[in-house]
Amino acid sequence: MLDLKFIRENPDQVARGIEAKGASADLQALLDFDQEKRALLKQSEELKARRNSVSDTVARVKASQGKLPDEIITEMKTVSQKIAIFDAKVGDLSEKIDKILLSIPNLPLSDVPVCKGNEGNKTVRTWGEPRKISFKAKDHLELASQLGLFSMEKGSKITGAGFPVYFGMGARLERALISFMIDLHVKKHGYTEVWAPAIVNRASMRGTGQIPKMEEDMYALAAGEGEEKGSYFLIPTAEVPITNLMRDETLEEKDLPIKYTGYTPCFRKEAGSYGKDTRGLSRVHQFDKVEMVKFVKPEGSLQELESLVKDAEDVLQALELPYRVVLLGSGDMSFAAAKCFDLEVWAPATQKWFEVSSCSLFTDFQARRMNIRYRNAATKKLEFVHTLNGSGLALARIVLCLLENFQDPNGQIVFPKALQPYLN
Repeated sequence: MLDLKFIRENPDQVARGIEAKGASADLQALLDFDQEKRALLKQSEELKARRNSVSDTVARVKASQGKLPDEIITEMKTVSQKIAIFDAKVGDLSEKIDKILLSIPNLPLSDVPVCKGNEGNKTVRTWGEPRKISFKAKDHLELASQLGLFSMEKGSKITGAGFPVYFGMGARLERALISFMIDLHVKKHGYTEVWAPAIVNRASMRGTGQIPKMEEDMYALAAGEGEEKGSYFLIPTAEVPITNLMRDETLEEKDLPIKYTGYTPCFRKEAGSYGKDTRGLSRVHQFDKVEMVKFVKPEGSLQELESLVKDAEDVLQALELPYRVVLLGSGDMSFAAAKCFDLEVWAPATQKWFEVSSCSLFTDFQARRMNIRYRNAATKKLEFVHTLNGSGLALARIVLCLLENFQDPNGQIVFPKALQPYLN
């Protein structure tokens, strides 16, 4: 979340940032509640000081007389009652303030194009040439059916639409991609591998910013008797459990940056995907993904974002897939991101670019929600870290793009050299 003091001192800048994100929040109500709360706190502190003074008087009177005058007893009761009333009002205002704060998105950085939707997205570089197939190309669904790699129909039967089932070489390809990506990030890029839970509690989802904003897209659970639905969630991405590993922890500056990578299944309802391409593996409700997460010092976070993007690009280059790097405009970024690059791969049969990675810098937005700080070695003061994450990569669409890019005229798939050791 944003720093309340920053909002108080820069309301116009915050309002512009909210508008740039295409979001809405009642800033005036927030500022009014904040002003009322601070006034009440001042009065409450004055009353508590008075209570302490009276307590000193009580101690002296008891020592000398052994009995308290009625006026002192009455004053103590009155002061205590007023303090209780003020504290209750402060608590109520704090809840109202927190509710509005949680609805305010992170502000886009100054070099992010301000736009509605995706109209301001900007391609910053490309790699490889989009493949032109000289024979009649088959799309990934035709290839999967011909080679028996996966079935959307089987998944629909046992669960519902958007849950693919992989068979044979298709299942082996999923395992191969996961192992290849994890090995690359650990051995070449220096990440520590994490195997995290696929179910998280509500505090974890709130910490990374998935709720309350995107709760309708999530699979909510009730884990035990008497618990409300929404106490737990199937994770939409490994970002949630891995980033929350550091929730409420104080890190040492010498240990930064901390870099984790991990594989998890991911679950999303895609409730807001009406009108989007949902054919085959292009948009599913369960998919596998390898994630990269960083905890870094604020002054180096932009450089860490560039490094994160390059780590994701390394995967695509090793897989020999043509791609482009896109700087997202303000209207197309996630709720929590301050700056984001998408990596999109070309699928020659479908004739579309598919996003396979989003690499985001969250500044201290998530760290404030999760209370992740580090001790500055020079000042000894506690400061919030900056967090980043990026897909490294999302497998469903990578499978789609691999099938379409590496098909031969006979309808077989000649996989890139980097995968062959993993596919035996």
